[in-house]
Amino acid sequence: MHLCIFNPEHDLCLAKGRATYVPPQSAVDFARQNAAIMQPLYPGCIYRSAYDLQNLPEITNVVTWGWNVTLKWQLQRAGIDSALLPTDEYLDTLRALQHRTTILPLQPDCKAIHSMVEAEGLFIGEQQRWVLKAPWSGAGRGLRWVTGALSPNDRTWISKTIDSQRCVIAEPRRAVKADFALEYYAAEGSLRFVGYSLFNTEGGVYRSNATATDDEIVAYLKSISPSEFDDEVENITHWLQANIVPHYSGPIGIDLMACADSHIYVSEMNLRHTMGMVAHSKINHKPLTI
Repeated sequence: MHLCIFNPEHDLCLAKGRATYVPPQSAVDFARQNAAIMQPLYPGCIYRSAYDLQNLPEITNVVTWGWNVTLKWQLQRAGIDSALLPTDEYLDTLRALQHRTTILPLQPDCKAIHSMVEAEGLFIGEQQRWVLKAPWSGAGRGLRWVTGALSPNDRTWISKTIDSQRCVIAEPRRAVKADFALEYYAAEGSLRFVGYSLFNTEGGVYRSNATATDDEIVAYLKSISPSEFDDEVENITHWLQANIVPHYSGPIGIDLMACADSHIYVSEMNLRHTMGMVAHSKINHKPLTI
């Protein structure tokens, strides 16, 4: 039987990097209450959270929202065959790839900040509005919105983040007209494009997906950025094939912003399932295969 684990606390576990990390109770409750959310992606599985692994039948395959050392430890404690789980070396590689510095080649106007001096230097020049991001974070977590100057709280957060995660990523704030994602699946050295998702955010936090088909999403995005869209998709696909696929198998979501200046900018990379992928499967009636 296939076991499908919904672990939306994945990004928190990835940031901590400890097998025995315990996420906030709110994250645990959300996972338990929404364990079947992956059903459109993988029909016919057993759907559980990482905190409800009792009384399982014989499991022949494990699919997760995202892999991390915390989840592996939980599955081992539940008696899942180690042959069905990724190696520690693979999980170390996955965590390193998910560090936001990995995608800086796709973000030429973003910066990795390694000191308070560099952080203060962000506000020397015309660009005075920045989003500061913790390198291991996602779904709107680990973000700070700064205009003009750093506050004492900003400085404390930057210092702690650099100490724990090596740097802080600075991204210029933009006039965003549409948030969207390219959804992929990597397996055995090849990359398959799954489709598009269009979603709504509030303060950088994901809120919902639009109920639109791939054709509708593409038409809308090309109305915002008619000259860049195809080239950006092609560039991202080639970069993933060269830099991610040789080291990783599983779902990939690339979040982007179509902006008022008619340009498209890469926001982040998720080496895990995403709500956009779930929405795409539901809208287009295209589950993934195990």
